[in-house]
Amino acid sequence: MNTYAKAETLVGALAAPLDWTRSFVLVVGFSLLTALAAQLVVPLPFTPVPLTGQSFAVLLTGALLGPRLGALAMLAYLAEGALGLPFFRAGAGGVAHLSGATAGYLFAFPAAAYVTGLLAERGWDRRFLTAAAAMALGSLVILAGGWAWLTFLTGDAVGAFKLGVGWFIVGDLIKIALAAAALPGGWALLRRLGARGE
Repeated sequence: MNTYAKAETLVGALAAPLDWTRSFVLVVGFSLLTALAAQLVVPLPFTPVPLTGQSFAVLLTGALLGPRLGALAMLAYLAEGALGLPFFRAGAGGVAHLSGATAGYLFAFPAAAYVTGLLAERGWDRRFLTAAAAMALGSLVILAGGWAWLTFLTGDAVGAFKLGVGWFIVGDLIKIALAAAALPGGWALLRRLGARGE
């Protein structure tokens, strides 16, 4: 009998039933995945904000775990980094990192995971175009958070947009396309496995 159709997200389908223990393991696991993605850093000489794999991990976390667990995973990630674990970009850690140039992006992670996860729960992750749209909206939340914080720090909204948004649009489009392609593929594989198990 197929059970995946009753689940709201892909991970929910694979790990059902999601009790407290499994939920805790998923939250911690995806916070560690985000920490790992933060170590993929490409410094850009024209902006204080580097290119990292974090936003890809954040969007994928929301889509796979749903809004509540996705946001909790990102809150756990921020708490782990703030406590001094080397989970921020390039092995950085400590609460001071949450007031630097990238703080706006970091604080937007839970909201971005929530938005992406909410749309995934509603079935947006089943087709490439809707999955890409969900990822794009989550990405916009992250970029808006970064832009707002850089504007606060510099007092220059136009300059902050160039530094914290404009240089990252192409990279985000690539990340969105990769994540959006993976999600429908995962559901298709699950359907095939379910059909074989009948």
